[in-house]
Amino acid sequence: MTFDICVRLERPCEICVAPYGFRHHMTLSNNTHMFSDMVKRADVSGNLDAPEGGFDAIMQSVVCREHIGWREQARRLLVFSTDASFHYAGDGKLGGIVKPNDGRCHLSREGFYTESSYQDYPSIEQINLSVKKNSINVIFAVTESTIDIYKQLAANIEGSSVGKLEGDSSNIVSLIKEQYEQISSTVEMKHNASSAVSIKFYTRCLNSTGALVNTNKCGNIKVGDLIQFKVEVEVLKCPKNRDEHKQTIQIYPVGINESLIIDLEMLCECNCEKPGDRFYEENSPRCNHKGTYICGICECYPRAFGRKCECSTEEASRNITDATCVRPDGPPGVKCSNRGDCVCGKCQCHARKNDNERVYGPYCECDNFSCEHHDGKLCSGPDHGECDCGVCRCTEEWTGTNCACRKSNATCYAPDTSDGLLCSGHGVCECGVCKCDTTEDGRYSGKFCERCPTCSDRCIEYKDCVQCQMYRTGPLKDEHDCATNCTKFTPIPVKEVVANEENNEFKCAYYDEDECIFTYVYYFDNDNKLQVKAQENRECREKIFLPFIVIGVIAAVVLLGLAILLLWKLLTTIHDRREFARFEKEKMMAKWDTGENPIYKQATSTFKNPTYSGKG
Repeated sequence: MTFDICVRLERPCEICVAPYGFRHHMTLSNNTHMFSDMVKRADVSGNLDAPEGGFDAIMQSVVCREHIGWREQARRLLVFSTDASFHYAGDGKLGGIVKPNDGRCHLSREGFYTESSYQDYPSIEQINLSVKKNSINVIFAVTESTIDIYKQLAANIEGSSVGKLEGDSSNIVSLIKEQYEQISSTVEMKHNASSAVSIKFYTRCLNSTGALVNTNKCGNIKVGDLIQFKVEVEVLKCPKNRDEHKQTIQIYPVGINESLIIDLEMLCECNCEKPGDRFYEENSPRCNHKGTYICGICECYPRAFGRKCECSTEEASRNITDATCVRPDGPPGVKCSNRGDCVCGKCQCHARKNDNERVYGPYCECDNFSCEHHDGKLCSGPDHGECDCGVCRCTEEWTGTNCACRKSNATCYAPDTSDGLLCSGHGVCECGVCKCDTTEDGRYSGKFCERCPTCSDRCIEYKDCVQCQMYRTGPLKDEHDCATNCTKFTPIPVKEVVANEENNEFKCAYYDEDECIFTYVYYFDNDNKLQVKAQENRECREKIFLPFIVIGVIAAVVLLGLAILLLWKLLTTIHDRREFARFEKEKMMAKWDTGENPIYKQATSTFKNPTYSGKG
């Protein structure tokens, strides 16, 4: 029996060589013919049990970088093809091998793995760490019978994937291509931070205008696409081991040999906690001489308590209770209005993050920030009033719950009128603003309700003054008449006249004696002063000269006739030249002399005696 096992180990089959753990045949190269030849000449072997030592092969292929020929700046793929399960750490003990795998390169000059009989198989975690360290994507091309177990394995090896291999390996090329496209079209960010540090990734992936999403993975990526990740680093706790207060964190995309290195130093203690610092003061007056002032906080001595150590256990034993911190007219049992702490029978109100905001009162019932707002301003702004205990205290000129209303009605009287009616008699004045009435014909409008639904505006009233002041035209174009009659306003020149309805601006447009149109707007400013904005230049029609049009038409007809004659002359000249050139060409192609008759033949004949030499 022992003899039979030894024979099978030396030669598992007739064409097999002795079993070996792993052999490196060929360094990575572009020579496909050499690769094909090496595959054909590779020795076939076998083993006595079903699982294979593929982990040894993966480990040596990953760590023996110089032998394999891995490039630094390249995406590295390792294809592992098999139809059987695998041995892992611990199985070596069945053969008497107890030495753990050291995860190092052990290849001989011939490419054989030399530690198969001396070191145990690598563990799954060792494979995972080596793959991560060397930025390699592993593709498991396995048959259907083992695909489930390799899917479980791939879930524990970062950057690995599994594909189904046909029994005759006919789909190996398409499988590798499919897996590569999946790997290269996905970017997944990882890190090696400890549990004391939380790292979150935010990205928009390919949606540049979308919102940031908390994810470390983006898919459907093509070559040239730019993906940006925002990294949020948060220290959750200070490790008990002081050596871990300084950490080097590596953030990297899976399968790519690039990374971001973060040197993190945790500040787990402050200098102000140590004696001798200026913020460390024993028996401090800030703590009523009953505690130590440390980093801005009082650490009270025994029998003293409170924010500033103002209370003692002796005082607490008296009739001082929390009931004195409950507002008599407030909810029962609510101390300090839930906005402070009851210390020694008195409320100490909580501080606000905003230094301009404060909570105060015997029961912390008051504040200076919870009053009504108007246009986003507290009590309509400091010029109108201020907030005191939840109520707006308005200045003399303003009133209302938010100090937005004027006390005076002066702003509701239309200027430049003699009737003196409030809101022109067509509305009521509320908070210094006219609220116009509505009639059967419609609603009055304007800042002072001066515009009725069926009445005309005041454009005609200001027309003559705008003409004379801006363009020196109209019935008041005389300088003396203009200065005498137009004293209510001075037009403001603008390039384009646009009426702002929110400011109650009214747009007017007229033609003058030169058939030019001029435009202007009028309105009343905050001081109820009439303002007029007029267009700088009038818009005049261009004059049409009829004789020029007639002459232009005649000239165009003559020029068109001449153009037609010239075109006809050009075409006939070109045609004649082509015919003459054709004639000349046919003349030159004649093969006989035109001076002789081509069919003429002489009447005499000449013969030469071939034997006559011309002698005797």
